[in-house]
Amino acid sequence: MKFDKSTLNNDTLLDLYKRLLKPRLIEEKMLILLRQGKISKWFSGIGQEAIAVGVTSAMQDEEYILPMHRNLGVFTTRNIPLYRLFSQWQGKANGFTKGRDRSFHFGTQQYKIVGMISHLGPQFGVADGIALASKLKNKNQVTTVFTGEGGTSEGDIHEALNVASVWQLPVLFCIENNGYGLSTPTKEQYNCENLADRAIGYGMESHIIDGNNILEVYTKISEITESIRKNPRPVLIEFKTFRMRGHEEASGTKYVPQDLMDQWAKKDPIENYQEFLKNEGLLTDEEEVKIKEEIIHEINEHLKIAFAEEPITPNLNTELNDVFQEFKYQDIKPKENTSELRLVDAISEGLKQSMQRHEDLVIMGQDVAEYGGVFKITEGFVEAFGKERVRNTPICESAIIESAMGLSIAGIKSVVELQFSDFVTSGFNPVVNYLAKSHYRWSQNADVVLRMPCGAGVAAGPFHSQTNEAWFTKTPGLKVVFPAFPYDAKGLLATAISDPNPVLFFEHKALYRSIRQEVPTDYYTLPFGKASLLKEGNDITIITYGAAVHWALNTLDVHSNISADVIDLRTLQPLDTEAIYTSVKKTGKAIILQEDSLFGGIASDISSLIMEHCFEHLDAPVKRVASLDTPIPFINQLEEQYLAKGKFEEELLKLLEY
Repeated sequence: MKFDKSTLNNDTLLDLYKRLLKPRLIEEKMLILLRQGKISKWFSGIGQEAIAVGVTSAMQDEEYILPMHRNLGVFTTRNIPLYRLFSQWQGKANGFTKGRDRSFHFGTQQYKIVGMISHLGPQFGVADGIALASKLKNKNQVTTVFTGEGGTSEGDIHEALNVASVWQLPVLFCIENNGYGLSTPTKEQYNCENLADRAIGYGMESHIIDGNNILEVYTKISEITESIRKNPRPVLIEFKTFRMRGHEEASGTKYVPQDLMDQWAKKDPIENYQEFLKNEGLLTDEEEVKIKEEIIHEINEHLKIAFAEEPITPNLNTELNDVFQEFKYQDIKPKENTSELRLVDAISEGLKQSMQRHEDLVIMGQDVAEYGGVFKITEGFVEAFGKERVRNTPICESAIIESAMGLSIAGIKSVVELQFSDFVTSGFNPVVNYLAKSHYRWSQNADVVLRMPCGAGVAAGPFHSQTNEAWFTKTPGLKVVFPAFPYDAKGLLATAISDPNPVLFFEHKALYRSIRQEVPTDYYTLPFGKASLLKEGNDITIITYGAAVHWALNTLDVHSNISADVIDLRTLQPLDTEAIYTSVKKTGKAIILQEDSLFGGIASDISSLIMEHCFEHLDAPVKRVASLDTPIPFINQLEEQYLAKGKFEEELLKLLEY
């Protein structure tokens, strides 16, 4: 292995050696502890240390790095106290996840590290968002993100690379090509000679670097990152290296030919660099021993701290309270001035006023800029706020939702318009596994609102008509809002954007231009978790939300003799159970109306809650009314048959007669 030290001084050369050695010695100790059952799992980076150490050494301390399993050198080079790492791996409180996640599945704002999740692809999209924030704030910083060659087959990776290129984001995309994705060799993963060649298709610069040569990694990455700071753009790096141990220790390496192992063992990054330093007269045997003794002493001292730390004592309130970042709702009352607005206008006005109130708020989505979105909600926003804040996106829901997460990590709010709520399936993973879990895992909030145009009644067929709110009410960490009136939509949207937690804001397409209401002209907020009692009566409680609210009200207009409480839930997570229980205990009968299909919908949970908490007060079974358990059909007569709207009246009258 050839080392070129021409541009580096002796102190830097020795410092790189110490940085290389530390993760190797930690790993050797961790492998012993793993066999002793003192840590639960280990993903070894032995043989790959030069990549993490070299890249991190080339980065500035305030620049974000998004590492993977085998990048221990990122954490040690950023000088995280070892006892905190040891506590993390033992699931103790001095770690970074309060025992809620393991190994390297954590982040820390203090050290500007954003840890991975097991779904490898989202890292690239999150890096896009952090880099976008850097560009918006003119910070001239680089965001570096890692993945393995296996992860490059994930769709999120391709989406993120494309977005970074289109937006010219200052991201260093690092692929550690270490030969195997668990047991699958590269020849079974992709059919090109070099992964770096893929950059051509994205219009992106790329480089291939010997990942076992610390000086090549450090000097080339230093040059590239300095260039990116001056000329923001994405760069793809493929590091050629090898994984000398199993994917994780339990998997072993029997599937790797021994001659291949022997070949790469000769390229060990530490042994080769150590020999080079000795040949250059920069390191003696005595100095080598001294450096290793100092590191081993540090490891042992910090292990004592971690071992002495008491195990975590479960606390129910702590667990429940950490699902969301604390949000101190500010009740901003509207003034007297109003104007009659359609639902679509109220949402647009609320969004515009939030853009004025939150000066760095970013809107992203397909066709949201000059075109104004397919429903024209953001029409005129580019003229008002500029293309930096109102951003057209490629068709890639995952990468954009992940970018919104990255913006949040960097302190910027965002609103993502899903063109139709149905399309969230293409970005489902980052919603339920990244946005929803981040605060619980490592206290990082996801300050993101996803706008979700939804619903039937417009003859749009199976892919543009779903009400899929139940997919998300089931997922802890997400808030779900579903207004039925313009007044509520504007006030709740303002609250959603102010809330630092992820909010899915459902907007029913059939109500956009069919419902009008007097709406305050100025900015105001409405609280989450507070249902609206639209009508009061004594015979029955009708619980509903979205377009179904209007179906219920229209039915009662026909039957003026029915004395009913009508509860418009407005938010589904949090849910106003107090309003539900109070009403049901008064009327003794409850019917729940939803547009979604029946099985697994939110009506089922509300029904169960009523049975558990109001059973003694019931005079009849709780009734659920929902649409058919089929996909939503296109043609008018089939859609009408599908919807719960047509059967609600009959079921309501039956329940009243019970």
